[in-house]
Amino acid sequence: MNKGLLKTWKTDKGFGFIKSDSLEHDTFIHISALKHMSRKPKVGDTIYFEVATQPDGKTKAINCRIEGVAELKAPYQKHKQQPHRIAKSNFTSSFLGKVASISIIAVLGFVAVSKYNHYKSNEQFNSHTSVITNDDLATFDEQYPKIVIPKNTQNFTCDGRQYCTEMRSREEAVFFINNCPNTKMDGDRDGDPCERDTRFQDEW
Repeated sequence: MNKGLLKTWKTDKGFGFIKSDSLEHDTFIHISALKHMSRKPKVGDTIYFEVATQPDGKTKAINCRIEGVAELKAPYQKHKQQPHRIAKSNFTSSFLGKVASISIIAVLGFVAVSKYNHYKSNEQFNSHTSVITNDDLATFDEQYPKIVIPKNTQNFTCDGRQYCTEMRSREEAVFFINNCPNTKMDGDRDGDPCERDTRFQDEW
């Protein structure tokens, strides 16, 4: 290891020369050889260095440090931490991936169970549905009187009318009691509106 003084330094170009009593000629030094120091070099600094010969035969200073100036952390220490961060990142991604996969499987399982239960419920309902016999059909009309629905209701619309006096025909009255709210045309609720309206007598 050689010791010398920084004789000259060109800040704008980033190089200078070291004068050492142990060497015959001044030694070239580049800023890259001092990038690990906490400050830039200046003329008069004491430099510790080794000498390397370049392909063109010229020498340069390597493995340099400035006396009395602290060194920065070596770059290799930062690189040593990267595998740990990468491993942690991979672990996190793997864990989240597993959680997402388990969640998807759970949702699919829930949907499948719901569909199966719905199917079983329908199957049980169909199996318990009683069969309608001819006797049931014979009494059905008595229990549930037929409601006469007009054949053509395309021109009828619910427009707020409620009373028989506001109807233009029995068919319109039937449409209103079956499709419109708050009508007052079927007092006995037998499905035949406006039975007392003499205008519609011929339509029964």
